[in-house]
Amino acid sequence: MALSTIGTNQIASEAVTVPKVTDQVLSSRNILINGAATVHQRGNQATTNGGSVYFVDRFNVFHNSAAAVANLQQSTETPSGQGFGNSMLIDVTTADTSIAAGEIAVLRQILEGQNLQQLKYGTSSAESLTLSFWVKSPKTGVHICELYHNASTVKTQSQSYTVSSANTWEKHSVTFSGDTAATLDNDNQYTIAVQWGLFSGTDHSSGTLQTTWANLTNANRFAGQVNLFDSTSNNFYLTGIQLEIGTSATPFEHEDVGTTLAKCQRYYQINYASWYGVAAASGYFVSSNITYKPDLRVNPAVAQQSFSSGSGGRFTATAATSSTINGTTIYSSPGSAGGNSGYLATWSADAEL
Repeated sequence: MALSTIGTNQIASEAVTVPKVTDQVLSSRNILINGAATVHQRGNQATTNGGSVYFVDRFNVFHNSAAAVANLQQSTETPSGQGFGNSMLIDVTTADTSIAAGEIAVLRQILEGQNLQQLKYGTSSAESLTLSFWVKSPKTGVHICELYHNASTVKTQSQSYTVSSANTWEKHSVTFSGDTAATLDNDNQYTIAVQWGLFSGTDHSSGTLQTTWANLTNANRFAGQVNLFDSTSNNFYLTGIQLEIGTSATPFEHEDVGTTLAKCQRYYQINYASWYGVAAASGYFVSSNITYKPDLRVNPAVAQQSFSSGSGGRFTATAATSSTINGTTIYSSPGSAGGNSGYLATWSADAEL
Protein backbone atom coordinates (compact mmCIF):
# COMPACT_ATOMS: atom_id res chain seq x y z
CA MET A 1 0.00 0.00 0.00
CA ALA A 2 1.38 3.41 -0.93
CA LEU A 3 2.17 5.68 2.00
CA SER A 4 -0.13 8.33 0.55
CA THR A 5 -3.11 5.99 0.93
CA ILE A 6 -2.55 5.14 4.61
CA GLY A 7 -5.02 6.98 6.82
CA THR A 8 -6.48 6.59 10.27
CA ASN A 9 -8.90 3.96 9.01
CA GLN A 10 -6.01 1.71 8.02
CA ILE A 11 -4.33 1.84 11.49
CA ALA A 12 -5.81 -0.32 14.20
CA SER A 13 -6.41 1.55 17.45
CA GLU A 14 -4.49 -1.04 19.46
CA ALA A 15 -1.47 -0.62 17.19
CA VAL A 16 -0.72 2.87 18.51
CA THR A 17 0.81 2.59 21.99
CA VAL A 18 2.86 4.95 24.15
CA PRO A 19 6.19 3.10 23.62
CA LYS A 20 5.78 3.55 19.85
CA VAL A 21 5.26 7.30 20.04
CA THR A 22 8.32 9.56 20.31
CA ASP A 23 8.92 12.50 22.64
CA GLN A 24 8.63 14.85 19.65
CA VAL A 25 5.12 13.70 18.72
CA LEU A 26 4.03 13.98 22.36
CA SER A 27 5.35 17.53 22.81
CA SER A 28 4.00 20.26 25.12
CA ARG A 29 2.29 17.84 27.46
CA ASN A 30 4.30 18.42 30.67
CA ILE A 31 2.36 20.87 32.86
CA LEU A 32 5.34 21.30 35.17
CA ILE A 33 8.36 23.48 34.38
CA ASN A 34 12.03 22.49 34.76
CA GLY A 35 11.29 18.87 35.57
CA ALA A 36 14.84 17.88 34.61
CA ALA A 37 16.32 20.43 37.06
CA THR A 38 18.40 22.08 34.33
CA VAL A 39 17.79 25.71 35.34
CA HIS A 40 19.22 26.83 38.68
CA GLN A 41 19.41 30.64 38.69
CA ARG A 42 19.42 31.16 42.47
CA GLY A 43 22.20 28.73 43.34
CA ASN A 44 22.13 26.41 46.34
CA GLN A 45 20.02 27.38 49.36
CA ALA A 46 19.19 26.17 52.88
CA THR A 47 15.77 25.47 54.33
CA THR A 48 14.13 28.06 56.59
CA ASN A 49 11.80 27.19 59.44
CA GLY A 50 8.28 28.29 58.52
CA GLY A 51 9.16 29.49 55.05
CA SER A 52 9.26 28.43 51.42
CA VAL A 53 12.75 28.35 49.92
CA TYR A 54 13.21 28.20 46.15
CA PHE A 55 16.36 26.59 44.76
CA VAL A 56 16.19 24.77 41.40
CA ASP A 57 13.88 27.06 39.44
CA ARG A 58 10.12 26.67 40.05
CA PHE A 59 10.65 24.23 42.93
CA ASN A 60 10.60 25.12 46.60
CA VAL A 61 10.74 23.37 49.95
CA PHE A 62 8.38 24.37 52.74
CA HIS A 63 8.81 23.09 56.28
CA ASN A 64 8.00 24.30 59.77
CA SER A 65 10.38 22.29 61.93
CA ALA A 66 12.56 24.27 64.32
CA ALA A 67 15.12 21.45 64.29
CA ALA A 68 15.41 20.10 60.75
CA VAL A 69 17.77 21.77 58.25
CA ALA A 70 18.74 20.74 54.73
CA ASN A 71 20.85 22.12 51.92
CA LEU A 72 18.84 22.46 48.70
CA GLN A 73 21.00 21.89 45.65
CA GLN A 74 21.22 21.14 41.96
CA SER A 75 23.06 17.85 41.57
CA THR A 76 24.67 15.94 38.72
CA GLU A 77 23.60 12.62 40.28
CA THR A 78 21.13 11.11 37.80
CA PRO A 79 19.66 7.74 36.78
CA SER A 80 21.98 6.05 34.30
CA GLY A 81 20.99 5.93 30.66
CA GLN A 82 17.89 8.13 30.97
CA GLY A 83 19.20 11.31 29.34
CA PHE A 84 19.27 13.53 32.42
CA GLY A 85 22.16 15.80 33.36
CA ASN A 86 20.83 17.13 36.66
CA SER A 87 18.57 16.40 39.60
CA MET A 88 17.31 18.16 42.70
CA LEU A 89 19.06 17.23 45.93
CA ILE A 90 17.76 17.72 49.47
CA ASP A 91 20.79 17.07 51.67
CA VAL A 92 19.86 16.84 55.36
CA THR A 93 22.40 18.67 57.52
CA THR A 94 20.50 18.78 60.82
CA ALA A 95 18.23 15.82 61.54
CA ASP A 96 14.85 15.79 63.28
CA THR A 97 14.15 12.30 64.63
CA SER A 98 11.08 13.30 66.61
CA ILE A 99 8.65 15.16 64.37
CA ALA A 100 6.18 17.21 66.40
CA ALA A 101 2.47 16.79 65.70
CA GLY A 102 2.07 20.00 63.68
CA GLU A 103 5.31 19.79 61.72
CA ILE A 104 5.39 19.08 57.99
CA ALA A 105 7.82 19.35 55.07
CA VAL A 106 7.09 19.21 51.35
CA LEU A 107 8.89 19.73 48.08
CA ARG A 108 6.52 21.43 45.66
CA GLN A 109 5.84 23.32 42.47
CA ILE A 110 2.97 25.82 42.50
CA LEU A 111 0.89 26.34 39.35
CA GLU A 112 -1.14 29.25 37.98
CA GLY A 113 -4.83 28.62 37.38
CA GLN A 114 -4.77 30.01 33.85
CA ASN A 115 -2.35 27.25 32.87
CA LEU A 116 -4.73 24.55 34.11
CA GLN A 117 -8.00 25.28 32.35
CA GLN A 118 -7.50 22.27 30.05
CA LEU A 119 -8.17 20.05 33.08
CA LYS A 120 -11.91 20.93 32.86
CA TYR A 121 -12.34 20.75 36.62
CA GLY A 122 -15.87 21.38 37.81
CA THR A 123 -17.37 19.49 34.88
CA SER A 124 -18.22 15.87 34.15
CA SER A 125 -15.27 15.87 31.72
CA ALA A 126 -12.63 16.62 34.39
CA GLU A 127 -9.32 15.13 33.35
CA SER A 128 -7.15 12.71 35.31
CA LEU A 129 -3.50 13.63 35.83
CA THR A 130 -0.47 11.34 35.97
CA LEU A 131 2.67 12.43 37.80
CA SER A 132 5.85 10.51 36.95
CA PHE A 133 9.40 11.00 38.19
CA TRP A 134 12.73 9.40 39.00
CA VAL A 135 13.52 9.32 42.71
CA LYS A 136 16.50 8.25 44.81
CA SER A 137 15.33 8.15 48.41
CA PRO A 138 17.32 7.33 51.54
CA LYS A 139 14.34 5.42 52.95
CA THR A 140 12.30 2.46 51.77
CA GLY A 141 8.57 2.42 52.32
CA VAL A 142 5.61 4.70 51.72
CA HIS A 143 6.08 8.18 50.25
CA ILE A 144 3.21 10.54 49.48
CA CYS A 145 2.46 12.91 46.59
CA GLU A 146 -0.36 15.42 46.91
CA LEU A 147 -2.35 17.83 44.77
CA TYR A 148 -3.37 20.82 46.89
CA HIS A 149 -6.14 22.99 45.39
CA ASN A 150 -5.73 26.45 46.90
CA ALA A 151 -9.20 28.02 46.83
CA SER A 152 -11.74 29.55 49.20
CA THR A 153 -12.55 25.94 50.07
CA VAL A 154 -9.26 24.04 49.97
CA LYS A 155 -9.38 20.54 48.51
CA THR A 156 -6.69 17.87 48.34
CA GLN A 157 -5.97 14.48 46.86
CA SER A 158 -3.02 12.27 47.85
CA GLN A 159 -1.47 9.21 46.27
CA SER A 160 1.29 6.97 47.60
CA TYR A 161 4.30 5.36 46.01
CA THR A 162 6.53 2.79 47.68
CA VAL A 163 10.31 2.89 47.45
CA SER A 164 11.64 -0.67 47.48
CA SER A 165 15.40 -0.01 47.56
CA ALA A 166 17.04 2.83 49.48
CA ASN A 167 19.60 5.07 47.77
CA THR A 168 18.75 3.61 44.38
CA TRP A 169 17.17 5.36 41.43
CA GLU A 170 13.61 4.18 40.84
CA LYS A 171 10.94 5.45 38.46
CA HIS A 172 7.48 5.94 39.93
CA SER A 173 4.15 7.29 38.74
CA VAL A 174 0.88 8.12 40.47
CA THR A 175 -2.48 9.08 38.96
CA PHE A 176 -4.92 11.63 40.35
CA SER A 177 -8.57 11.62 39.34
CA GLY A 178 -10.14 14.80 37.98
CA ASP A 179 -12.32 16.95 40.23
CA THR A 180 -15.83 17.13 38.76
CA ALA A 181 -17.09 19.45 41.51
CA ALA A 182 -14.65 22.34 42.05
CA THR A 183 -13.57 24.72 39.28
CA LEU A 184 -10.09 26.19 38.90
CA ASP A 185 -9.58 29.96 39.01
CA ASN A 186 -8.57 31.34 35.63
CA ASP A 187 -5.86 33.76 36.74
CA ASN A 188 -2.14 34.10 37.42
CA GLN A 189 -2.34 33.19 41.11
CA TYR A 190 -1.55 30.11 43.23
CA THR A 191 -4.16 27.53 42.24
CA ILE A 192 -2.65 24.03 42.59
CA ALA A 193 0.51 22.84 44.31
CA VAL A 194 2.09 19.54 43.30
CA GLN A 195 3.76 18.25 46.47
CA TRP A 196 6.12 15.47 47.56
CA GLY A 197 6.04 14.68 51.28
CA LEU A 198 9.36 14.83 53.14
CA PHE A 199 8.12 14.36 56.71
CA SER A 200 4.82 14.79 58.49
CA GLY A 201 3.68 14.98 62.10
CA THR A 202 0.52 13.32 63.31
CA ASP A 203 -1.64 16.39 62.60
CA HIS A 204 -1.08 15.68 58.89
CA SER A 205 -0.75 11.89 58.92
CA SER A 206 -2.88 10.26 61.63
CA GLY A 207 -5.92 9.62 59.42
CA THR A 208 -6.62 7.63 56.28
CA LEU A 209 -4.95 8.72 53.07
CA GLN A 210 -7.32 10.89 51.00
CA THR A 211 -7.08 9.29 47.54
CA THR A 212 -10.04 11.15 45.97
CA TRP A 213 -10.80 14.86 45.90
CA ALA A 214 -12.26 16.10 49.20
CA ASN A 215 -12.29 19.21 51.35
CA LEU A 216 -9.11 19.65 53.35
CA THR A 217 -8.71 17.23 56.26
CA ASN A 218 -5.13 17.62 57.45
CA ALA A 219 -4.93 14.21 59.12
CA ASN A 220 -5.59 12.48 55.78
CA ARG A 221 -2.97 14.25 53.69
CA PHE A 222 0.29 12.36 54.35
CA ALA A 223 -0.75 9.17 56.15
CA GLY A 224 2.15 6.69 56.08
CA GLN A 225 4.82 9.16 54.95
CA VAL A 226 8.35 8.15 56.03
CA ASN A 227 10.62 10.72 57.71
CA LEU A 228 13.28 11.72 55.19
CA PHE A 229 14.93 14.07 57.71
CA ASP A 230 15.77 11.56 60.46
CA SER A 231 19.52 11.39 59.70
CA THR A 232 22.24 13.69 58.41
CA SER A 233 23.21 10.84 56.07
CA ASN A 234 19.94 11.31 54.17
CA ASN A 235 20.03 12.60 50.60
CA PHE A 236 16.79 12.79 48.60
CA TYR A 237 17.08 13.19 44.81
CA LEU A 238 14.39 13.86 42.22
CA THR A 239 14.48 14.37 38.45
CA GLY A 240 12.54 13.58 35.26
CA ILE A 241 9.37 15.04 36.75
CA GLN A 242 6.33 15.16 34.49
CA LEU A 243 2.66 15.98 35.12
CA GLU A 244 0.35 15.24 32.21
CA ILE A 245 -3.27 14.66 31.35
CA GLY A 246 -4.27 11.01 31.28
CA THR A 247 -3.94 7.84 33.32
CA SER A 248 -0.62 6.64 31.87
CA ALA A 249 2.88 8.10 32.08
CA THR A 250 4.50 8.84 28.73
CA PRO A 251 8.25 9.26 28.13
CA PHE A 252 9.73 12.36 29.75
CA GLU A 253 9.50 15.44 27.55
CA HIS A 254 13.10 16.63 27.18
CA GLU A 255 13.44 20.22 25.96
CA ASP A 256 16.38 22.52 25.22
CA VAL A 257 17.67 24.59 28.13
CA GLY A 258 16.79 27.88 26.40
CA THR A 259 13.12 26.93 26.29
CA THR A 260 13.14 25.86 29.93
CA LEU A 261 14.98 29.03 31.00
CA ALA A 262 12.43 31.26 29.24
CA LYS A 263 9.59 29.50 31.06
CA CYS A 264 11.37 29.92 34.41
CA GLN A 265 12.07 33.61 33.78
CA ARG A 266 8.36 34.41 33.96
CA TYR A 267 8.80 33.80 37.69
CA TYR A 268 12.43 34.76 38.42
CA GLN A 269 15.26 36.34 36.48
CA ILE A 270 18.62 38.02 37.02
CA ASN A 271 19.70 40.99 34.90
CA TYR A 272 22.68 43.31 34.59
CA ALA A 273 22.58 47.07 35.09
CA SER A 274 25.56 49.28 34.23
CA TRP A 275 26.56 52.91 33.82
CA TYR A 276 29.85 54.58 32.86
CA GLY A 277 30.69 58.24 32.48
CA VAL A 278 31.97 61.32 34.27
CA ALA A 279 30.89 61.24 37.90
CA ALA A 280 29.27 64.48 38.93
CA ALA A 281 29.04 65.76 42.48
CA SER A 282 27.55 63.70 45.27
CA GLY A 283 23.76 63.82 45.12
CA TYR A 284 23.66 63.65 41.34
CA PHE A 285 21.95 60.42 40.29
CA VAL A 286 22.72 58.34 37.23
CA SER A 287 20.50 55.51 36.07
CA SER A 288 20.15 52.55 33.74
CA ASN A 289 17.11 50.57 32.69
CA ILE A 290 16.42 46.87 32.94
CA THR A 291 13.84 45.35 30.59
CA TYR A 292 12.43 42.02 31.69
CA LYS A 293 12.33 39.34 29.01
CA PRO A 294 9.87 37.74 29.14
CA ASP A 295 7.40 39.81 31.13
CA LEU A 296 7.12 38.63 34.70
CA ARG A 297 4.01 37.05 36.18
CA VAL A 298 3.37 40.02 38.51
CA ASN A 299 5.27 43.11 39.63
CA PRO A 300 8.36 41.54 41.20
CA ALA A 301 10.30 41.94 44.40
CA VAL A 302 13.76 43.13 43.35
CA ALA A 303 17.13 42.84 45.08
CA GLN A 304 20.72 43.69 44.26
CA GLN A 305 22.72 40.47 43.99
CA SER A 306 26.17 41.84 43.17
CA PHE A 307 27.89 45.18 42.69
CA SER A 308 31.24 46.41 41.41
CA SER A 309 32.44 49.98 41.04
CA GLY A 310 34.41 51.26 38.09
CA SER A 311 37.65 53.25 38.19
CA GLY A 312 37.79 55.74 41.00
CA GLY A 313 35.43 53.72 43.15
CA ARG A 314 32.99 56.60 43.42
CA PHE A 315 29.88 54.40 43.37
CA THR A 316 29.23 52.06 46.29
CA ALA A 317 25.80 50.56 45.60
CA THR A 318 22.71 50.80 43.42
CA ALA A 319 18.99 51.08 44.18
CA ALA A 320 15.84 50.44 42.18
CA THR A 321 12.64 52.30 41.45
CA SER A 322 9.31 50.49 41.64
CA SER A 323 9.27 47.57 39.22
CA THR A 324 6.55 46.57 36.80
CA ILE A 325 6.18 43.26 34.97
CA ASN A 326 8.15 44.86 32.10
CA GLY A 327 11.19 46.30 33.87
CA THR A 328 12.74 48.65 36.38
CA THR A 329 15.22 51.51 36.63
CA ILE A 330 18.46 51.11 38.55
CA TYR A 331 20.16 54.23 39.88
CA SER A 332 23.16 55.31 41.93
CA SER A 333 24.88 58.43 43.17
CA PRO A 334 28.66 58.90 43.35
CA GLY A 335 30.25 59.69 46.66
CA SER A 336 32.42 62.35 45.04
CA ALA A 337 32.90 64.13 41.73
CA GLY A 338 35.71 63.22 39.40
CA GLY A 339 36.73 61.58 36.17
CA ASN A 340 35.23 58.62 34.43
CA SER A 341 33.68 56.09 36.73
CA GLY A 342 30.74 53.71 36.75
CA TYR A 343 29.15 50.60 38.14
CA LEU A 344 28.10 47.09 37.16
CA ALA A 345 25.37 45.44 39.21
CA THR A 346 23.16 42.37 38.95
CA TRP A 347 19.57 42.52 40.13
CA SER A 348 17.11 39.71 40.72
CA ALA A 349 13.39 40.05 40.03
CA ASP A 350 11.22 37.57 41.91
CA ALA A 351 7.60 37.00 40.85
CA GLU A 352 7.22 33.45 42.16
CA LEU A 353 3.98 32.04 43.47
